[in-house]
Amino acid sequence: MKTRGILASLGVLSACLVWTTPASAVPAFARQTNQACSSCHFQHFPALTSYGRQFKAGGYISAGKSKEEILTAENLSMPEDVFAALVTKLKYVKTNGTDKTEITNTGELKFPDEAAFFLGGRAGEHIGFVTEIALNTAAENFTSFKIHYTDKVFGTDVSIIPYLTDAGGAPYGFELLNTGAQRFQRVAEERSAISAQQYIGAGAGAATGIALVASSENYFVNYSLWHPAFGDAAHKQFAGYLRAAITPTIGDWDTAVGVQVFNGTSWTVDTTTTEDSKTMPKAEFIDAQAQGSVGGMPLGLYFTHGKAPGTTAGGGNTPSTFNANPKDEKATSLLAELGFMPRFSAFLGYLDGDNGANANNTDKRTTIGLNWMIAQNSYLQLWNTKGSGSAYETGGPMAAFGKNKVGLLLFSAF
Repeated sequence: MKTRGILASLGVLSACLVWTTPASAVPAFARQTNQACSSCHFQHFPALTSYGRQFKAGGYISAGKSKEEILTAENLSMPEDVFAALVTKLKYVKTNGTDKTEITNTGELKFPDEAAFFLGGRAGEHIGFVTEIALNTAAENFTSFKIHYTDKVFGTDVSIIPYLTDAGGAPYGFELLNTGAQRFQRVAEERSAISAQQYIGAGAGAATGIALVASSENYFVNYSLWHPAFGDAAHKQFAGYLRAAITPTIGDWDTAVGVQVFNGTSWTVDTTTTEDSKTMPKAEFIDAQAQGSVGGMPLGLYFTHGKAPGTTAGGGNTPSTFNANPKDEKATSLLAELGFMPRFSAFLGYLDGDNGANANNTDKRTTIGLNWMIAQNSYLQLWNTKGSGSAYETGGPMAAFGKNKVGLLLFSAF
């Protein structure tokens, strides 16, 4: 089927679903808390409201159920049921490059792009957890896991969070903002075009570590010891990750301003050879968000800026985890999303990037998109990203893909 035929068919299907499917909330945390998805998510998931931040910061342990549905005994307080969810993503992407060896230039349909089974929620009065089990990969199926040990100290939630992830990066241990500081926590699908952290890659990738967190309604601080590897390893030295943000309410607006600092050296020992794995995950970011309404319409505003130093040429130097090029990799992004009618929102984003190469380094991306909320737990997103700059010229890293990308995503959680 030709590209236009696929898009037209999916468009007709999505329009029918938008107008005929009732809103509902059924994933794991909604089942646990008896709260609608919209209680925790701003405009659409996975973007969080202030209530959603509090639930996540508290370690997913809010019960929500009646006392009769909580198993209680000495040193035991957990729900009768284990709460589960199935998350799926169907995605179509078309770029306009002429190189037919790049599959997106001919139109790539991923069905599913992602499919995962989630277990999570309250495991005790001070214990909560999340487990992701991938269903569409022949590699590791146990793809992400974290467990929150949380208690109140002078009104502040203090948490210890061991975690591992194949794709969520060091911030997977604990992150509350919707700026893309962590890969899974963003407003739009085309992550490298709407977030400085995701353009540079500092909020994504394999990670294993432990997060030490203090959080309240007005701030959170996360210091993690971690290394950019997934699963078992002989740890000789962990890198450091510091995240701090304030989250004040200003008038009717839920706002936040934060910083991220990746530093230190990650060193794991290869016990089968003499070659250890040593890398330096260094990067710095600032980000901000404001979520409220204008004229009765929900509006989200998101800003990110940061850089990762380049890898110094020459033997014996420890490589940079995030930037293999010699100069600083930098990016600044702005994104706005407006809910202009019930169950519909539009977003516009701009990213000004520099990949750190000596040539073909400038990379500017403009993204425009539309979200249709089929239900509180399912939405369709259509977007177009236009690229410009020397990175798209002959010899540049983006040249093979062309300057235009169109995407269509159906994201559902059951």
